[in-house]
Amino acid sequence: MNKKLIHWLPRILGILFALFISIFALDAFGEGIPFIESVIGFLIHLLPTYIVIAVLLIAWKWEWVGGTLFIFAGFFYIFGANNMHWSAYLTIAGPPILIGSLFIAAYFLSNKQ
Repeated sequence: MNKKLIHWLPRILGILFALFISIFALDAFGEGIPFIESVIGFLIHLLPTYIVIAVLLIAWKWEWVGGTLFIFAGFFYIFGANNMHWSAYLTIAGPPILIGSLFIAAYFLSNKQ
């Protein structure tokens, strides 16, 4: 696999995953809820996105550390969520595990030189 692709793929997927989970924060805006409360709720619902962005920034600089954190986050969701359908685990926990694995692969490929 091309080294450039392995370098950029986890970064791009990390950004896309942060955007994807940000969509779930939109449920803070509901009918009959005052605007200020909705905005505060929206910012609170974005906490998982802030965490993903922080891990992505760490991984951008230190691939193996960030990769490990992404994998940990995926397994944390698997063991922390209760009675979810298997597709929810795959949709929410799968991408961070994949992204983390790609960051670790990029780390090992860059250190072979």
